[in-house]
Amino acid sequence: MTEAEPVAHLLVVDVGNTQTHAGIFDAGAERPSENWRVATAREATADELAVLLSGLLALRGRDLAGIGASIVSSTVPRLGEQWRELGARYLGHETLVVGPSLKTGMPIRTEVPHEVGADRLVNAVAAYARVADACVVVDFGTAITYDVVSAQGEYLGGIITPGIEISLQALSERAAKLPAVELSEPRAVIGRSTVDAIRSGIAFGFAGQVEGIVWRLRAELGERTHVIATGGFSTVMYPFTKAAIDEVDEFLTLTGLRLIWERNR
Repeated sequence: MTEAEPVAHLLVVDVGNTQTHAGIFDAGAERPSENWRVATAREATADELAVLLSGLLALRGRDLAGIGASIVSSTVPRLGEQWRELGARYLGHETLVVGPSLKTGMPIRTEVPHEVGADRLVNAVAAYARVADACVVVDFGTAITYDVVSAQGEYLGGIITPGIEISLQALSERAAKLPAVELSEPRAVIGRSTVDAIRSGIAFGFAGQVEGIVWRLRAELGERTHVIATGGFSTVMYPFTKAAIDEVDEFLTLTGLRLIWERNR
């Protein structure tokens, strides 16, 4: 494929430890026309992934033959290779996998650059492409990560804390009398039942964490530092973190994958 040849449909896949988020970008589009979130199956083979992808596409009236190019970022190294094999066997092209061999256009200023997670770098690329200034991405995934980009477009590093699901699971597994609870908006700060108390603690506890960390980051980078939230719990947490977060973009990682694919055509 040459740079002059358009690609009608680009498949982008972000493989996380808990969920996999995939999407389709039509030619020239800046937002995905289709997207899906599914549980990450760590032992899945390329054949099983092809069956899953084919089924998801069929639900939207599409098929594998319509995918002209693909790119994947993966926090599970084995699955990155399985998606690469899927591309070769079922899509008829080489699936790009985000890693040291791909150009991102973003210098990495950490002590060990290759340790930076692919999804974190992808988020940073998308955020800086949007604001062209100092920015922070707060990704509410299996872990909550804070990725920091300088005004010059350099990846400076970040912060990693346990995620919301991990904390909820730990409470129910390590405390015999505490039930398993799904996160939803608490009815009040003061919980009048055990379930309400847990929901209040998670929602407002993590909101306090986000506000405190972002306040410290802005003290270093400048008050105008733009903060974007993404990830599975970003929309749930946004009402409690409006003081710290400027916007929510659930497609930020998918957009970053599209940008990196374009830079490596």
